[in-house]
Amino acid sequence: MSSSRRFDVVIVGGGIMGSSIACWLAANRDFQGSVAVLEKDPTYRFSSTARSNSCIRMQFSTAVNIEMSRFGIHFIRNAADYLAVDGEAPDLAFREFGYLFLATTAAGWKILLQNHAIQQGLGVLDIAALTGAQLGARFPWMNVQDVTGATLGLRNEGAFDPHSLLQGFKRKARSLGVAYLAEEVVGMTRAGRTISAVQTRHDSIQCGTVVNASGAWARGVASMAGIDLPVVPRPRFVFVFSCPTRIPDFPLLIDPDGLYVRPEGQYFVCGMKPPPEQDRDSHDFDVDYRWFDDQLWPRLARWVPAFESVKMLRAWTGHYEYNTFDRNALLGAHPGVDNLLFCNGFSGHGMQQSPAAGRGISELIAYGEYRTLDLTAFSARRLAENRPIIEQYVV
Repeated sequence: MSSSRRFDVVIVGGGIMGSSIACWLAANRDFQGSVAVLEKDPTYRFSSTARSNSCIRMQFSTAVNIEMSRFGIHFIRNAADYLAVDGEAPDLAFREFGYLFLATTAAGWKILLQNHAIQQGLGVLDIAALTGAQLGARFPWMNVQDVTGATLGLRNEGAFDPHSLLQGFKRKARSLGVAYLAEEVVGMTRAGRTISAVQTRHDSIQCGTVVNASGAWARGVASMAGIDLPVVPRPRFVFVFSCPTRIPDFPLLIDPDGLYVRPEGQYFVCGMKPPPEQDRDSHDFDVDYRWFDDQLWPRLARWVPAFESVKMLRAWTGHYEYNTFDRNALLGAHPGVDNLLFCNGFSGHGMQQSPAAGRGISELIAYGEYRTLDLTAFSARRLAENRPIIEQYVV
């Protein structure tokens, strides 16, 4: 192997974001440069992508998040048009079910109604606002005694296969000439406002543009360029359980405590964000199985009496690439470094936002600006300007 190689664009991280960027960039006829994706673990065993719940929803409270998900559902439904290679397209196995956000107080119900008005104003009309009584009539298996109101997605919300989407992006990118290198980045060469090379354990790779798409490891990669990025790994336990009672038309239920539960074939998947004092930064993959019995099961049974009798089957830990500044994506260049772009900090929204984010970063590289969906609000420059994005629906 030579001691030095060069690519016009080097993407650090080959998960869903890195592969989406590479795919969009290589497919752009206006871009003629070379692209390399550096991924230290090509098995993706410990990646956030592989351990994702991979759901998509329209129910956000900010216009830009809604628009990203609107494009995301279009992409998922039309994946064959974007990702087919030699006539073969990935099957993303999209299962459509609505998100059901619950409110148990007047203040919570007011927020849901305000967000519902924003969604309606943007043309997202397939979301119903329901009183507790209306919810009980729609889902008789649910205990609605404490429910003040709820919003329910009627279309374009559900789950898909994260592995198939990742492999679809990756296969398409490679068919268009993108090089995937199983190498770990250990350093960067920076001179003033420019990154001239990245160092791997094997050699130095010269570059024109570098993209940090390293997910839960984004902060460490940014530090190689002397940048303190407020993106940390936050472990999230995911549990799969069975219930002997058949429950029809089950949505993805989210209560005010952050508990979520959704169907997965004949089983159910659930989890819940920990309280702030327990929400630690860690790359740990161990599962605390007591979390299910002590925290999740009582809440599950509160909303669905049939969940009094369940059997937990398996569990895993995935990691949010958590943006401690405002829990929203950080996209584009950071002040002080012109050719280092960020695609980080999605805080649990990465899978559903990957088509729009990847397309957006590819446009910044090819044109120096967004050409389709304007994602300027997510600029990493808002860190220095102290302009947080306030999103009510961070799960």
